[in-house]
Amino acid sequence: MTKLGVNRREFMSWMSRSGVALAAAGGLWPALAGSAGADTVQVTVLRGATLIDATGAAPCPDSTVVLVADRIVAIGGAGLAAPAGARIIDLRGKYLVPGFWDMHTHLMQLRTIVPKSHIVYGVTGVREMWGLPESHQARRDFEAGTALGPRMVIGSAIIDGPASFYGRGMLIVRTEAEARAAVRAEHAKGAEFVKVYQMLTPELLTAIADEAEKLGLRIAGHLADFVPVDAALVLRQKSYEHMFGFLFSTSREEAEYRRKIAELPFDPAASYPWFRAVRELERQAGDSFSPAKAVALARKMRERDGWLSPTLRVLHMVTSPKETFAGDERMKYLPPFYKEYWANGAAGWAPVTPEQIARQREFYERQLRLVGILHKAGVGVIGGTDCGNPYCFPGSGLHDELERMVAAGLSPMAALQTVTRDAARHVGLASEVGTVSVGKKADLVVLDADPLASIANTRRIHSVVSRGRVFGPADRVRLLAEIERAALEFQPPTTAARSAAVVMPGSCC
Repeated sequence: MTKLGVNRREFMSWMSRSGVALAAAGGLWPALAGSAGADTVQVTVLRGATLIDATGAAPCPDSTVVLVADRIVAIGGAGLAAPAGARIIDLRGKYLVPGFWDMHTHLMQLRTIVPKSHIVYGVTGVREMWGLPESHQARRDFEAGTALGPRMVIGSAIIDGPASFYGRGMLIVRTEAEARAAVRAEHAKGAEFVKVYQMLTPELLTAIADEAEKLGLRIAGHLADFVPVDAALVLRQKSYEHMFGFLFSTSREEAEYRRKIAELPFDPAASYPWFRAVRELERQAGDSFSPAKAVALARKMRERDGWLSPTLRVLHMVTSPKETFAGDERMKYLPPFYKEYWANGAAGWAPVTPEQIARQREFYERQLRLVGILHKAGVGVIGGTDCGNPYCFPGSGLHDELERMVAAGLSPMAALQTVTRDAARHVGLASEVGTVSVGKKADLVVLDADPLASIANTRRIHSVVSRGRVFGPADRVRLLAEIERAALEFQPPTTAARSAAVVMPGSCC
């Protein structure tokens, strides 16, 4: 249905007599000013859905939500009259929730595939965890309206050192001066936070934290294996990805495992075996889990505003037999070479023997339970997929993550909030996105079934609203067809030419 124009004067009159909470000047007036046409505004009315605003309030049946351009300007019940000339969308029997945020993404550089994949599955915002030049260009295009894609918060290039188990395309720092210079350089390029990695020493992380604080940047990323969680919290690291290190910090025998890590043979020129050896020690540390230490860790995280970004889908992948996900029908939405690429990446981690499979399943279940324990104890949890890693799909993968969150013990509402309200809080955008509230950006998802009855219902998407633009059922079918076609047409680089700009490692990033 084509949007209709609403006369501005009539719209202002409608505002004054509506009797509902309307957008404050900071939200409504930019929407009006940005509307097309000198004398009209573009108004969309979403009528009849049950509103789940993600604040924690009870669902509101038969709601009416009024949008002007990319802002929510009014919320009311069935009795809220629509302005004359508005586009009215009947959503009776549907459920309206905020747009989702994937808080750990990559691969925005696959411009014909990944951005649309996010939007079509309701992901209207992302935290991009590797600040490549292509990511910044993508955001400029999305904000300008010249390309379709989610809102973006973009980190620095990944900083690691004095070595790295991955290495390719990363910033390797070996001295405190190099660490400080790397932070300054990434800030100059537009990074909104500093992404840190696995092998940083306490001295290097301290230098990064000090320089980041001077520049007003947060720190996010992997917990370095040489740095306990409580020490990283003191250094103001704000988010912790993939659960790395958390079973050490909740072990009754933590000191013994720290000693073992320090004694592991370490070759900077071939550091991957060291990294894998630490992961095996971490699996073993789960045998001596201490509930009391978990509670103490949760208290420290609350006090220091530390957030957990567990990326449960990727943790499930790396602890599962290699054939577990290989037949996923969503592979058709990625270039054909990803079938082999992801299979090889998964095989590098996959348990093989029955004994290995049982041990890794137990390891994953322990990580899952720890997420639930920390969340129950008040630690902020944010949902992210690490898309780009094997079988971590852009867009649709967020629904896998939500189901894993519920499996960890979160309620459906709490899981939903990890990718809406709490995601927005973490990136400092709570006044703009994250809940369905007057004055906020018009990023919304319409579902065919109640996500609070079953979190799996977030997959049952009817429509998506991104930046005020409504993508209905026919639009979503069209977008999926475009993604599938773009995937088939994608020309993969040669093996020698593959870089971080196109592919991801076969492990957490």
